[in-house]
Parts: sequence; C-alpha cells; structure tokens
Amino acid sequence: MTHPASSKASLDGRAEARVSGTVEGIHLVAERGGPPFAVDEVVAEAGRGLRGDRHHARPGANDLTLIEAEALERLAAEHGVKLGPGESRRNLTTRGLDLGALVGRRFRVGEVVCEGIERNEPCRHLSEVTGEPGVLRGLVHTGLEAAVLEGGTIRVGDAVAALD
Repeated sequence: MTHPASSKASLDGRAEARVSGTVEGIHLVAERGGPPFAVDEVVAEAGRGLRGDRHHARPGANDLTLIEAEALERLAAEHGVKLGPGESRRNLTTRGLDLGALVGRRFRVGEVVCEGIERNEPCRHLSEVTGEPGVLRGLVHTGLEAAVLEGGTIRVGDAVAALD
C-alpha cells in the first residue's frame, strides 16, 4: 500500500514527484539579521512578497521562500542538526510535497498563485546564524524560491498544489 504523501509510479514505471501538500508553518523576519517569528497567516502581494517580511517589496528579492518539513527532519536524523521551522530562515514550511517538482511551475498556496523560480539553497549566513556547519550539506536541494503572481492570504494548514 502506498502512503498518500509518497511518490507513486507512473504508467511507464518512473516515479512521479509529489506536487501537493500543506503549509505547516509561516515565518517572517522583520529586519536584516533579526530573529524569525511565527504567524498563523500572512498577506502575500504580487511582485512584492509577504507583508511584514524584510524582503517585502525589495527589488531583486524573491517574494517567497519555502522548505520541506521532511528536510528538517532528515537534517536532524542524518546530520544531528536540529532546526525548528523558523530557524531555517524560510518563509513557509511545507509537508507532503517535493518542492523541487515546482521549479518552473505555477502552484497555489491557499489563496495565492505562485511560480517556482529556482531551488533556494542554504547559505553561509544560515550556518553562521545557527552555529551548525552541517546545516549547509544537510539542506542542499531542499528549498524553493517563488514569485507571487496573484496575491491573497496564506494560512497555516492551507493546501499547496501544482496548477498544471
């Protein structure tokens, strides 16, 4: 029996990526270098990002960053680095989907329509802030940067799903 959140085989035998899941957490950082804080909901604005986040309306910044909750669990199990969802310094923590499958695709998060731009790789700043050198290796290829195409509200518990 296949678990609903797991990959499933297609007709030609290849694994299909999981392209739907849920928002497990929302975190913002108000100012550069400031601590992340959790919110139950946030307003996303097309081309501007999340209200209350330091990247809101900042030229050249991606509107939204996401990370898989499963990646944080693997980080703890395989590298001994325990990070809470906000400590990853990503806006949304998701569960049940492969964020890499959303690169180049449109997807919905609650009321918001987004487009996956590229993988959001961990940076040296994350290693410095957490004091954990293994965090970089453990989180490679687990995040996503996205553009907000149609604004609205994102809430904890909202569905995340590919549109195509």
